[in-house]
Amino acid sequence: MLSPEDNELVTNTNRGTPMGELFRRFWLPVALSQELPGPDCVPLRVKVLGENLIAFRDSHGRAGLVDAFCPHRGAPMFFGRNEEDGLRCVYHGWKFDADGTCIDLPNAPEGDSYRQKVRIKAYPCEDRGDLIWAYMGPAEKKPPFPEFEWTKLPKGHRYVTKFIEQCNYLQAMEGDYDPSHARFLHSTLQPVSPGQGSPVDGTQQGIFANPVDASEPYPRAVGNRRVRNAGDRYPGQRNVLNSRLEDYRQAMFNIQVANQPDGKVAATAGVSWWMPIFCTAGIAYANHFSSNMRIPIDNESLMFYRLRWSFEPITDDQVAEYKNGGYTHPELLPGTWLPKANLQNDYLIDRVAQRYYSYSGIKTFPLQDIALIEAQWGPIAQRELEHLVSSDYMIIHVRQRLLKAARDLAQGIEPEGPFHPEVFRFHRETAIADSEAEAIAQAKEKSMRAQLPERLPAIAQELGR
Repeated sequence: MLSPEDNELVTNTNRGTPMGELFRRFWLPVALSQELPGPDCVPLRVKVLGENLIAFRDSHGRAGLVDAFCPHRGAPMFFGRNEEDGLRCVYHGWKFDADGTCIDLPNAPEGDSYRQKVRIKAYPCEDRGDLIWAYMGPAEKKPPFPEFEWTKLPKGHRYVTKFIEQCNYLQAMEGDYDPSHARFLHSTLQPVSPGQGSPVDGTQQGIFANPVDASEPYPRAVGNRRVRNAGDRYPGQRNVLNSRLEDYRQAMFNIQVANQPDGKVAATAGVSWWMPIFCTAGIAYANHFSSNMRIPIDNESLMFYRLRWSFEPITDDQVAEYKNGGYTHPELLPGTWLPKANLQNDYLIDRVAQRYYSYSGIKTFPLQDIALIEAQWGPIAQRELEHLVSSDYMIIHVRQRLLKAARDLAQGIEPEGPFHPEVFRFHRETAIADSEAEAIAQAKEKSMRAQLPERLPAIAQELGR
């Protein structure tokens, strides 16, 4: 649990708050690249971290992100003319470039000189990995762009979309590192036959096919889902001796150790979370990777950027399944970024399916989570009412890290993580050695290596075809 004061500290990302300033020290996605389809395209309304903004591309295709209101008298810039390398307010003709410089002030005789004293709030942008990214912090603190390897791959190696969640970022994000929920929420009540269900790997039903222990008092509702020891937290992983968390700059390593039949020890090290909102959980096809980025719109809503990527090209059939299969990504209401199944219609829960087949009765995988997330005592969870258990250890850990980083920044101690962009390329690796210490050290060392260089010849050959 958290005190109301700590809960306010960790959930409030408005400008000027400790957590809001921490978020603004990192590059964050603010739009899909496709929402700005070309030079001089229609301006786009964007709200991020409680700030109303306008995104646009100038005549050279460069992305800009500026205040939603003209600094003259607050007229909305959304109605502006996007042309000739700038966005012009149609109220009095003031024009600004992507850097926020006033390049024309035509409605007053002193305009040529006075415009040099006027700027519109503007944030640096990068167009990487099919996303528009912005840095919204102090100019002198701007870090290098994070080295997510998926941002460097050809377009055909990614599928990314977005949708709205109607709650605070933290309760949404915490579902990604909650190891005991999947065995319940995402399970089925009976084994799935070949050809049934989604072709995407990652469903949980297979681990419950074994006979249920006769001592289990709730063989159907709980059955093999019951967590009897720490190793049970990880469905489908046998002989887990222990798992623990290790911090490395802005990353949180999740390390698991397991005995091997030959007496050796296997260790798996992978990043489950990077500060402040980058997570790696999620179902995907084999050899595809997941990235979940939940960017606060304000303190009671967020935009969920849901990415699947691979070092191999993603096939048309796989894209079609991600886009239209209705399992890994939700169907959206036409013309909006809101899921068709949502808080207002109880996520279209199917009580017949819940009784006979699906544990939750909700079809789409992420909506199973969202249904249990968006209304945890409201859009901002009241964490003073919680009763946490040992399975919540990662949730506790991340909260502590965020709170410490926010408090440090309020005291003038800047986060180091943004200036170590290489940490964002860390990935999951396994190593086998004679001892636990050796296995962990080798797994961590492998997970820190860049994967892209050794893949470049194949990718170059692909692009040359």
